[in-house]
Amino acid sequence: MISKLIKVHPSDNVAVALVDLYTGDSLQFEGKTLLVLDDCKAKHKISLVDLAPGDSIYMYGVLVGKALSQIPVGGVLTTQNVKHEANSVSQKTETTSWTAPDITKWKDRTFMGYHREDGQVGTANVWLFFPLVFCENRNIELLKDVFEKELSFHKASRQRQLLRNLIQGVPEDTAVVEIEEEQAIFDNIEVKFITHQGGCGGIRQDAVALSKLLAGYVNNPNVAGATVLSLGCQNLQIDIFKNALAGITSDVKKPVLIYEQQAEGTVDAMLARIIKDSFEGIKKANGIQRKPASIAKLKMGLECGGSDGFSGISANPALGYASDLLAAVGGSPILSEFPELCGVEQELVNRCVNDEDASRFMQLMKAYEKSAIDAGSGFDMNPSPGNIKDGLITDAMKSAGAAKKGGTSPIQAILDYGEYVTKPGLNLLCTPGNDVESTTAMVGSGATVVVFTTGLGTPTGNPIAPVLKVASNSTLARRMPDIIDIDSGGVIRGEKTIEEMGEEILEYVIQVASGAIESKADILGQDDFIPWKRGVSL
Repeated sequence: MISKLIKVHPSDNVAVALVDLYTGDSLQFEGKTLLVLDDCKAKHKISLVDLAPGDSIYMYGVLVGKALSQIPVGGVLTTQNVKHEANSVSQKTETTSWTAPDITKWKDRTFMGYHREDGQVGTANVWLFFPLVFCENRNIELLKDVFEKELSFHKASRQRQLLRNLIQGVPEDTAVVEIEEEQAIFDNIEVKFITHQGGCGGIRQDAVALSKLLAGYVNNPNVAGATVLSLGCQNLQIDIFKNALAGITSDVKKPVLIYEQQAEGTVDAMLARIIKDSFEGIKKANGIQRKPASIAKLKMGLECGGSDGFSGISANPALGYASDLLAAVGGSPILSEFPELCGVEQELVNRCVNDEDASRFMQLMKAYEKSAIDAGSGFDMNPSPGNIKDGLITDAMKSAGAAKKGGTSPIQAILDYGEYVTKPGLNLLCTPGNDVESTTAMVGSGATVVVFTTGLGTPTGNPIAPVLKVASNSTLARRMPDIIDIDSGGVIRGEKTIEEMGEEILEYVIQVASGAIESKADILGQDDFIPWKRGVSL
């Protein structure tokens, strides 16, 4: 008999509905009969005890809320009867021991990657164009149009083919006319383009933060070389960018071509020079071939977005197990989204290998929350309407499930936004909870692949790193097959264990990292890039 409820942790006083439940349903759960008092959609929570106003609510073994009104056994938790509440943390209370998973089948595994002179290994081979300031966005777009059309990097979309039919007056029910495609000039290099709205106009700290992010993209082993455009008078000066790059590596081993428009003359002359120089760099980078590398060279971003009430019990803990496997073989998982770690700080502090990192984590969390409060908000406002609709009604409840992506391994480093990953093992990176801002930051800190769990669906991708989507439920995987790479719904149905699903995720990552499988986000050409602006605009 398939269970209709699941209690995530033995100390929890609420359970998650695995299927839609209705008023009057009688369930056998933990040896007792439970009467459902209200209609309850799958993914939402039902109280297992009588809760009085002010009583604490526990899920995943941690405090996730407090009752605002009486909630009897069998009652459904809602935004009307529950408010956000989380335990406060002041210091490290213990050092958590860790039993690493069995890595017998993984310790000698390799992937086919792009080896860089600095010892890093990429999962992609990209020549990257980007501006230091938004004033150069138009020139980046002009270069994008030229290079994509002439090098045939992107096939004509089905939408373009449909428009061709409409232009030619072909009846709507007629098969779409296929547009003849040209063969790509190069077969071992991608050319990607980034634009943004930063680099000037904000406070100088924002320019410095952006410089670190962009320097991280250049240093990321997925990038073979870069073309950088500057106007000349902006806050993010060329020297600031060069200093940021030097802060990551003292000896840049890849070509970085930089052009300043105010020193170049006409746009046509500048673009002509850029095209000639960049083409030579792209042609040379195309000769770099994939070679075997240990999976310990992988840096894997751990992301979630469009989360639902199943994310924390299927996709996230499965990704957490994959993270533990990678950490155990010497790879570098990266957990971010600090607003979505609210309520589980004590566990994370105790997992920090050294006391300095434990203190830094608490300082970053408190400073971040204070800035949110000063802006008239707070971490308690983090859940989105979609989260709430699908059962994540408090930030602590969302966070407790989101943190499962980080597994159970020791935390080797705490990084602020824009800092680059250098240590093997689990790294925590301070970023917003916003999907694209967080993914953008992890790749800027060195992530060569990102695994993105979702319960509602999101097309998020990245210009230089593959982003793999893991559905928390099979309904989503069937409804949006063009964006979902992996379906973890078998965990909800009891067909797979967390460990089995975690191994399946890691195997898929290796195949994508080797170029054997293309991520759905890359197939769609989903190149999202949003820097985090922490300051005000001046």
